[in-house]
Amino acid sequence: MALNPHFLQGSQGEQRLVQDLVNEHLKIYGIEVRYIPRKFVRKQTILREVQSSTFDDNFLLEAYVNTFEGYGGQGDIMTKFGVSLRDELTITISKERFEDFISPFLAADDAYELSSRPREGDIIFFPLGQRLFEVKFVEHEQPFYQLGKNYVYQLKCELFEYEDEVLDTGIDIIDSQLEDIGYITKLQLIGAGTTATVNAQLNTINKGYVRQIVLNDDGSGYTSTPNVAISTAPFGVGNQDATAVAITTTRAGIFSIDRIMLTHAGIGYTTAPQVTITGGGGVGAAATAAIEETNFGIVDFIMTNNGVGYAATPTVTVVGLNTVPAVAEANLLADGTISDIFLRNAGIGYTVTPTITISKPSIVPTANPELSGVGNFDMGEVVKGLTSGIEARVKKWDTDTNVLEVSNVGIGTTMAAFVPGEIIQATKSIYFNVISQVATNVGVITNRILGISTAGLEIGFALRESFAGVGNTIPVCGTGQTITGIFAGYVTVNPPCINNVGCNAVITFGTTAYSNYALDFFDEDNQSDDAFDDNQEIELEADQILDFSEGNPFGTF
Repeated sequence: MALNPHFLQGSQGEQRLVQDLVNEHLKIYGIEVRYIPRKFVRKQTILREVQSSTFDDNFLLEAYVNTFEGYGGQGDIMTKFGVSLRDELTITISKERFEDFISPFLAADDAYELSSRPREGDIIFFPLGQRLFEVKFVEHEQPFYQLGKNYVYQLKCELFEYEDEVLDTGIDIIDSQLEDIGYITKLQLIGAGTTATVNAQLNTINKGYVRQIVLNDDGSGYTSTPNVAISTAPFGVGNQDATAVAITTTRAGIFSIDRIMLTHAGIGYTTAPQVTITGGGGVGAAATAAIEETNFGIVDFIMTNNGVGYAATPTVTVVGLNTVPAVAEANLLADGTISDIFLRNAGIGYTVTPTITISKPSIVPTANPELSGVGNFDMGEVVKGLTSGIEARVKKWDTDTNVLEVSNVGIGTTMAAFVPGEIIQATKSIYFNVISQVATNVGVITNRILGISTAGLEIGFALRESFAGVGNTIPVCGTGQTITGIFAGYVTVNPPCINNVGCNAVITFGTTAYSNYALDFFDEDNQSDDAFDDNQEIELEADQILDFSEGNPFGTF
């Protein structure tokens, strides 16, 4: 028999009443949690498996804790992989609240494939224990269609297990949850580049020096750098022996000598010395020395600053009056510093000590190369090694020690590791680099700054607050104000006060650039602060119980 039509089985008014009661119940007896949706960054193209994801949004939401007697699940258990935390949490949220206040924001972003309801894989921040829980199942039919409609979502959650996801909600208490978790690499950063400096030394007393070493035969089969010996200079006051090093190369898979560089040209040679090449595992190499007896030349270099941040060998330029110009080459170490300047040709006819110029470190273009590291790094942003191409995510940045902790190393490349000496550059954080400053008295009639057009530029925040609704023209500024970054696309007056007395303004021109530092070295040994990852504590305790140096640590049969 059909239902009685005179009795409605769930009218809209009844459904509305139940939903309002549910919402009120949650506001009275619930707690405030943060709903953090998962954003898919990259998927595997065949199986559509998510390869990387990020959490950069959060929504405040009231929820009722179903497991009011404590966490569910198995708790803290010992497994063969160490201690495992199996806490579970079940919460109830309002269906209406989610659909009205969260779904519209998710629907506006294409990175969220499902926005109409909570999704498995999203995260709940539980404030009572300051813990992150991952949504494992969304129950939307409990209670089962009261008055013909469902009113709540029941989220069954497990303790979140970190898998190199990016957590960047902008709330420190949430983002810091994963600060020390995961596979962490520590980068010791130094200044973004300091130009090396060097002075030349001439043989101004005694003539006769080795001008260059000519390689007659490059040899073959060298497995290491061979030794180069030059016969001694004649005995005499002020005379010095010449020294040289071999530079090896590879041709068609065969190691050979590419060139021989002078580390000291010697002083007092009257005849060409003998050059002997030994060691290195190869054979066949031969070279002869060419000397200069009648003129002065460069015999040595004295480093005054070894420089910092060289990712590639810099160019050495010798400027001075001469008959034959000298040719020099820098020796770059793995740490990005210059150890020495070698002579390929000592030159002829230098009577005045020449000027030696070494090119700047290969940092980002800037008018000021002598930087001790610029800018800061934000947690969660991507940094990139400009030489290796390796990308990584920032975990922590210590401005006092210049230690940068990163994870997800190798995002954008197949390279195995960072390169010492390369520049580590931010992809989001920027700093303002001053190029020049101009002091000027602005304001002819009204003694005010008038008519500075900012069309196409972004007016700084402080300025927008002081001159709200002004548009593209800054009408006034007080005495001693500073306008910065016109060329950078920003106009900022600091402090943003109004003064109609007149203005001596300092206008600073410059550009914005990404924060960057040079990499000194990196440490991959301390990858995680979690001692349980390697079962260190378990092994230490076991060693106190069983002595495995014995033949039978469990006792005698």
